[in-house]
Amino acid sequence: MSKTDLAARPIFACTRDAIEAHLTIVFAALAVSRTVQNRTGLSNRRFLRTIRPLLTAAVEINGTITALPPAIGPE
Repeated sequence: MSKTDLAARPIFACTRDAIEAHLTIVFAALAVSRTVQNRTGLSNRRFLRTIRPLLTAAVEINGTITALPPAIGPE
């Protein structure tokens, strides 16, 4: 992950719960990002560019296969 991959902005949270929730999401995103980098050897940007053309994903949960559309925004 490089500095250019980070789109950091200030957060405006009024309560401790809101701040903790924000930090939880940030650290979860970082963990997922690092896992993807370590398993694929690709940068975040290149990985997203690679998977962007995918139209659906087949996910099996408890023996049931479900087709899911992508939920990746334009950038």
